[in-house]
Amino acid sequence: MRKLVSELKQLHIRFSEMGMMVSEAINKAVEAFINHDKTLANTVIAADQQINKREVELEQRSLELIALQQPVTSDLRDIVTIMKVCNDLEGMGDHAVSIAKITIHVKNKPRVPMIEAAIGQTAQIVKAMVTGALDAYLRQDAQLAQRIAMMDQQVNQHVHVIYQHCIAAMQTNEKNVAGTMDYSLVANYLERIGDYVTNICEWIVYLRTGKIYELHSGAHDEYLV
Repeated sequence: MRKLVSELKQLHIRFSEMGMMVSEAINKAVEAFINHDKTLANTVIAADQQINKREVELEQRSLELIALQQPVTSDLRDIVTIMKVCNDLEGMGDHAVSIAKITIHVKNKPRVPMIEAAIGQTAQIVKAMVTGALDAYLRQDAQLAQRIAMMDQQVNQHVHVIYQHCIAAMQTNEKNVAGTMDYSLVANYLERIGDYVTNICEWIVYLRTGKIYELHSGAHDEYLV
């Protein structure tokens, strides 16, 4: 039992470190895009290998714990949650890399300050969701997780506005087409990160209750697991 407790503690520590790595990647990717900083974007791409490596490590450790220690009830939920959330974190890291790659590939495209400001506002909500979800996990706070998940509606609304701005910019000046396509992609990646955060919140609720609640789009459908 003591060995299982010790192994679980280390697993949580390594998982929390992965969460901070992904949060940092998202912050840097958005900052790089808004500030047209290709050097910072390259650091995001380079760091992704460590995120992927950490996911594999955590998955292997989790499977070993299940096989060798045969955990039950809450301990098993802990391990299952980490495995599932690691996959979501890795996906978030991939989207951060995608944003960074767009930053690097931008060449002599007209910039639209209004759309960049809207992307910055959307990114602030997404970053708050990421930070809040990680905090909810560390505190195992299901109510906080549900509140964080509800913020995804704000992200979706902001992304819709960005799409509308992009369409208007393209209609106004055809030279804006290439640049606004980049804006649309970045907005889509931010929206997907928000979806991943909502997934994580659902697993936090599962960790506390043993039930999975569908939290997307404000839904609260319950699934017994």
